[in-house]
Amino acid sequence: MSGRRHSGFTIVEMLIASAVMLTITGAIVQLVNPARHIFQAQPELADVQQRLRVAADAVTRDLLMAGAGMSAAPWAGPLSSYLAPVLPYRAGDASSDPEARVYFRDDTISLLYVPPTSSQASIRHAIPQSAGQLEIDPRANCPPAAPDHVCGFGEGMRALLFDVSGAWNPITVAGVQGTNVDLTYAGGLSVAYPAGAAIAQLAAHTYYFKAETSQLMHYDGESTDLPVVDDVVALRFEYYGDPQPPRRLPGRALAEPTGPWTTYGPKPPPAGVASPFAWPDGENCTFRVEAGEHTPRLPVLNGGAGLVRLEPALLTDGPWCPSAISAHRFDADLLRIRRVRVTLRVQAAIAGLRGRGALFMRPGTASAGGHYVPDQEIRFDIAPRNLNLAR
Repeated sequence: MSGRRHSGFTIVEMLIASAVMLTITGAIVQLVNPARHIFQAQPELADVQQRLRVAADAVTRDLLMAGAGMSAAPWAGPLSSYLAPVLPYRAGDASSDPEARVYFRDDTISLLYVPPTSSQASIRHAIPQSAGQLEIDPRANCPPAAPDHVCGFGEGMRALLFDVSGAWNPITVAGVQGTNVDLTYAGGLSVAYPAGAAIAQLAAHTYYFKAETSQLMHYDGESTDLPVVDDVVALRFEYYGDPQPPRRLPGRALAEPTGPWTTYGPKPPPAGVASPFAWPDGENCTFRVEAGEHTPRLPVLNGGAGLVRLEPALLTDGPWCPSAISAHRFDADLLRIRRVRVTLRVQAAIAGLRGRGALFMRPGTASAGGHYVPDQEIRFDIAPRNLNLAR
């Protein structure tokens, strides 16, 4: 009987085929696995960069506007002619840092400005420090009055009340009755405001770093805090300013009804005239009187050339404007600010894409460089246009 041949594979052939298949599969996995991490990392890197852009845009927009003042005479000009529109701390009605006598935080900035608006006027009569109402003195180009607003001021509007002495108060319009405006505010008014004091719509913005939630936060100066960007790991503000102190402008008498009277900062009283605050006659937080003449109270910095870095100690040691006992006092050197340097750092939201080392402020669980999405940091300078009109 002749032998029969059987088709199929021997055990040796099967082992060889399996080995070849495993080798090829392993090679494919080695190629696919990094690609999988790349596909995971790339969208996260784009998200980190997008969050960094959003944060930078938000801060830049309001910093550029800081110090914008009224356009209506006799108050036309930047707010820095009266008060400090850039404050290195949280300022507002709720949990304001000055309530705890904190006047500098390098991760917090408050910005004040008058938006382009018709809500700009003067007050018709003097009001006491405990006033709950004031009367608007309508301008010729005031918007037509209505039952719910006068000169553009209506219920719920945030407004700024200030005068040439450097006194200022953020207030809220509680209601309107003809030309009378009911108002609410935190604490007392800084001073008994005279007739002719200014009132204008206010834009107030505070940006700060909330470390416990890794967020860039925004506070509206009244009651609301909201996150702007998540996974922020660092925020820092540095300040650069005019080395020259405020000076009297030649040929501008202090008795003239419209300014500017000084290079910047609030106008001092005429020599011999009593100050509304606790300063000697004719003096204020930026000027003293010597031999009958106004001289700068603040020193010249860095030899008077270029912009100088304003250290925290300089911005927290006084003299205080409008006075050391004012409800809304600020260090007079804050009036020098001309440029702000901002440093922002954002991390990947996914801990598995963060490792350890200098690339990461807050380490994650990634163990290989191919899985990393490093922190992204940006540093930029902003020169608020309204604080540099004379430069």
